[in-house]
Amino acid sequence: MASSGSMKKMNVACAVLMMIMMMSNIAPQAHAVACPAVFSYLRPCITYLTGGGAGAVPTNCCTGVRSLNDAAKTTPDRQTACVCLKSLSGSLPAQSVAAAAGIPGKCRVPVPYKIDPRTDCSKYLSPLSLSLSQY
Repeated sequence: MASSGSMKKMNVACAVLMMIMMMSNIAPQAHAVACPAVFSYLRPCITYLTGGGAGAVPTNCCTGVRSLNDAAKTTPDRQTACVCLKSLSGSLPAQSVAAAAGIPGKCRVPVPYKIDPRTDCSKYLSPLSLSLSQY
């Protein structure tokens, strides 16, 4: 028979597991944007980034950036997109990070944060605080 202490630990572990399961069922409904969707929107930008940002930004890349921006309307969605982009930019060479940071401006899409591995995504809220006149 298990001791009282080990039973308490098992009960706590079960409760934590139940909370995680419940939260994972709620999370997809709470946020419309998740990293796989962010990466899907931006997949057309890969050739531009691997080329170090040489030449014009492809039209389908700008379409993806615009679609992502349109999909991320709430503060949590914008922050999630920011975290995903921050993570992605952290795995790119410096030249590609600079090219990624310039895409929103070149596509004339007002993104309220810089695409950079050092960006603090907790500071960015919706609605957009930038205007197209800044580009």
